[in-house]
Amino acid sequence: MPDLFKFLKKKEKSSSFEGTAPKHVAFILDGNGRWAQKRLLPRKAGHKAGAETLEKILTACRESGVRTATVYAFSTENWKRTDDEVAALISLLDVYLDTILKRHEAENTRVRFLGDNSPFPDEIRAKIKHVEDVTKEHFYNLNVCLNYGGRAEICHAVNILSEKGVKEAAEKDISAELYTAPTGDPDIIIRTGGEHRLSNFLLWQASYAELFFTDTLWPDFTKEELFDIFAKFSKTNRRYGGYDDKTENKGGITSGVTE
Repeated sequence: MPDLFKFLKKKEKSSSFEGTAPKHVAFILDGNGRWAQKRLLPRKAGHKAGAETLEKILTACRESGVRTATVYAFSTENWKRTDDEVAALISLLDVYLDTILKRHEAENTRVRFLGDNSPFPDEIRAKIKHVEDVTKEHFYNLNVCLNYGGRAEICHAVNILSEKGVKEAAEKDISAELYTAPTGDPDIIIRTGGEHRLSNFLLWQASYAELFFTDTLWPDFTKEELFDIFAKFSKTNRRYGGYDDKTENKGGITSGVTE
C-alpha cells in the first residue's frame, strides 16, 4: 500500500512544474496544417486544434510561474496562403477575441497585439483595441504577434527614432521602441513542427534567448513537453558573453559566447 501511495504522489507531481520557470516564453506555433493533413482534414481544422492547444499551454505557463508569453499567431508572410486559409485564421482570431473578453477576469492576463493590424477588417481591429483596453490592468502578459515580422519591427523602431530626431541610435534606444518594450526579451523561444529557424520572429529580442526546437506538431504539444523544456532551461547558466569559472569547472550547461 505505501508503494502505491508513492506512485500516486509521483504521478500527481508530474502534472505541474516545480522548478524555476522562465519569466518570458515565446512560441512559434508551427505544424497546424501538417497535423490536419496527416488526418486527411482541411488545414483550418489544424488551426482550430492549435488554438485549443494554445489555451492549455498558456494555462500551464501561468500556473508554473511564467509572467509573459509571446506567441507568433500570424506573420507578415501568412497573407501568401490561400484565401480560404487566411479567412479561417481571421475567423479563429475573431472567436479568440470573444473568448478573451469572456474570461479575462478569471485569467488575469493583459493582452497586447504586436504588429500592424491595419489590413484586418474594421470590426476585428475594434475588438483588438477593446481587448487591450479591458485587460490593461491584469497581472500576466500575453503578446499576440499579429501581421508581425521581426525585420519590419526593427524598421518601425528605427523610423520612430528618426522621426524623433535621433541621429545615432544606441541599442537601448531601439529596444525601447520595439513592440515588446513593455515586457522585454524572452528567456526562451520554443518552436514546434520540426523546423530549426526563427522565421522572422523576434529577431532583435532573440539575441540571448535559449532556443528549443521540437518535432512535435503544435496541436500535439503538451504541458509535459513544456515542463521538460523548462527543466532543461533551469539548468542553464546564462552568462551573456561573460565567464563563470565555477560553472566551467563543474561542466554545467552554459549559454553565451565566451573568450
